[in-house]
Amino acid sequence: MDSSLSKGAKDFIDDNRIFESLSQKEDAGKVAEVLAKSMEKKPLTLDETAALLVVKSPRLSDMIFEAARKLKRDVYGNRIVLFAPLYIGNHCVNDCSYCGFRRSLKTTLRRTLGREELINEVKELEREGHKRLILVYGESPEYSPEFIARTVETVYATKEGHGEIRRVNINAAPLDIAGFKTVKAAGIGTYQVFQETYHRESYALYHPARTPKGDYMWRLDAMDRAFEAGCDDMGIGALFGLYDWKFEVMGLVSHALHLQGRFGVGPHTISFPRIQPANGLDLNLAWQVSDEDFKHLVAVLRLAVPYTGLIMTAREKAEVRNEVMQFGVSQIDAGTRLEIGAYHEKGAISDVQKLEKEQFRISDNRTLDDTMRWLIEQKFIPSFCTSCYRVGRTGEHFMEYAIPGFIGKFCTPNALMTLAEYLKDYASPATREAGRKLIAEELAAMPDDHLKRQLEERLADLAENDTRDRLF
Repeated sequence: MDSSLSKGAKDFIDDNRIFESLSQKEDAGKVAEVLAKSMEKKPLTLDETAALLVVKSPRLSDMIFEAARKLKRDVYGNRIVLFAPLYIGNHCVNDCSYCGFRRSLKTTLRRTLGREELINEVKELEREGHKRLILVYGESPEYSPEFIARTVETVYATKEGHGEIRRVNINAAPLDIAGFKTVKAAGIGTYQVFQETYHRESYALYHPARTPKGDYMWRLDAMDRAFEAGCDDMGIGALFGLYDWKFEVMGLVSHALHLQGRFGVGPHTISFPRIQPANGLDLNLAWQVSDEDFKHLVAVLRLAVPYTGLIMTAREKAEVRNEVMQFGVSQIDAGTRLEIGAYHEKGAISDVQKLEKEQFRISDNRTLDDTMRWLIEQKFIPSFCTSCYRVGRTGEHFMEYAIPGFIGKFCTPNALMTLAEYLKDYASPATREAGRKLIAEELAAMPDDHLKRQLEERLADLAENDTRDRLF
């Protein structure tokens, strides 16, 4: 075994067990029992997860969706956390056949943001109202842990008016333990590493063995190394469309159960992007996931891992995001641009250049303000909250709050505060009017207690004295 793996590293994906669980027949009685366990906010076993995945009947499917909808409201309330991806560089030594950044694709325009270019990108995002970013990097020697740490520090240091980035997450290559310690010291939030596919044969098919990403076990063990390095907020994910979607859900749940069993903390987020067109990609894939199956898998993930945030990206078209939001998702991106330098240079990029700079296509092109208004009109609270991370409610502490559902006591007032800041600083008139009405409705629905009075005082202080970033 590679000595750079985590202590006690093991391959926890049991193919035989997964296939055996997925071979079970639909059982209405078992489904009812599993849903009852989910309503108690208890993580599901692999066999219980599979019992929900094999459901085909409309009646039982409706039960799954309704349970997921209720569980999401119980754990996360009606808030939706917003963020934006910021691509730092697309140089890559890997040759993943589904990716527009792959090494062998000669038409891709390669670029890495310099410091001033990064500052310009961040200022543009701040002018739109963003407070949370995820920085994305290809896998290249130039994107070392030290380089990642410097970019994180630059982002945090960049301010524009009332704008500031309060949470920087990372999507980058797996690191060794020393590397994870370096980026942790820079103040990162969540570190994302997606397995892409948990099915070994498919993994080998898409990721050539001669590349760093060709090492299945190095990637599978990444989150374990991160925990050993002191990181306690991890994000996992799979790229749906590379293999059977049911197997991938079971892989994600296996990963979550492994982390919780070994470290006492499951993943902070789970992502489930569907493969989308990319520069030079042949999309003749046998495992593409239909909209109906996509909705099913999101609902099952919500029920199987109740404490984990579910992220749905702008890969999905607006119609799908509108529906899936109701029963599983707790975080989305908005105002997304994937071309490197595109936030600041958006008026100067041609359609051809856009294609040659993107890792993949996005389907939801709404602006941040349009997305805010859409959420508000559906009675969701758009949230830029980062308070839990900054007051220490992370990792195991977050689990203590999130699993029993107490997190809502912190999230609703913090979400309303960040919404009020956005309305004051950045919103269009239509969004501002709709948002103020929603805040009034939320306040009216709150119990008349100390928390409500404190929130009202802080909202008034923001309006009258411009006092902001008050944390609950």
